[in-house]
Amino acid sequence: MAWDKIKIQRDNGEFVDAQAPVIISASRSTDIPAFYADWFFHRLEKGYSAWTNPFNGVNSYVSFQNTRFIVFWSKNPKPLLPYLEQLKEKGINCYIQFTMNDYEKEGLEKGVPKLTERIETFKALVLKLGFGRVIWRFDPLILTDCITVENLLQKIEWIGDQLKGYTEKLVFSFADISSYKKVKANLEFNHINYKEFDESSMNEFATKLSELNKKWGYTLATCGEKIDLDRYGIEHNHCVDDELMVKYFSHDTKLMEFLGVEISPADLFNPEPKITYTKNNKDKGQRQFCGCINSKDIGQYNTCPHLCEYCYANASKETAVRNWEKHKEDPFNENIIGR
Repeated sequence: MAWDKIKIQRDNGEFVDAQAPVIISASRSTDIPAFYADWFFHRLEKGYSAWTNPFNGVNSYVSFQNTRFIVFWSKNPKPLLPYLEQLKEKGINCYIQFTMNDYEKEGLEKGVPKLTERIETFKALVLKLGFGRVIWRFDPLILTDCITVENLLQKIEWIGDQLKGYTEKLVFSFADISSYKKVKANLEFNHINYKEFDESSMNEFATKLSELNKKWGYTLATCGEKIDLDRYGIEHNHCVDDELMVKYFSHDTKLMEFLGVEISPADLFNPEPKITYTKNNKDKGQRQFCGCINSKDIGQYNTCPHLCEYCYANASKETAVRNWEKHKEDPFNENIIGR
């Protein structure tokens, strides 16, 4: 999408063109809340950040002048807690896509905090932001010689029981290992004997998950999946979600204008407000079956020190650690990795 362009002044005094997106994604490429929260909120105060195109290495600039909304993605968003008031003061709303898996026994996510600590973080964020603003993701679902469909369901059931009353949605995806060269290479390098999900195992999982959900009442949704699981009450998700923004943030008239949303108030004949979408905001730069609307991601690949064994965002652990160390040398640089 072509965002509005404005002139900004960089830290070094130079004037340059910058994109001015309305919605920021922070981030699909790295865990900004866990490792770069200080950097992000410093850059928010400065009014812009720099972003390096992963395909050609060219730097561009992102202004926060028009920003009305931020979608955070994280496995450990605890560092966001002290900054949420700062967002509120700026009139910027947000919600959090909180990936909470349980691969502790298998050691697939050695860099994330203990599950019990992450659950407490989830609850603390809900108390700060409000119900519905923190979405639980179990993503990806991975099958190995040690993890079966039944094992995954047991893990999900335990977490689901803990989060009842704190979230309204569970989003999941099936690890599509053959389609992601980095994931396949990382799993093989780490000697993990993975198995691909097939239609039979997907349906088995969906059947049993829908049974579990009878005690929770969550909205169940897949992320970026081709398979139709509607018969199990499982929908296709929009992780950057205009419907969620309308549901909780319809008071933001500038955001609604960007989304092309018209809201007619309730009346005698229509007890609920009528919501009309006048624009197609689908992000054409995402995967074929992704339902996200347009946003500007400000993260960088090869910068996440969680070092998950199956990571799609790091080419190698060594590269990620090297870039993390480089960031710490200049933690408020306009670019995450200081270049």
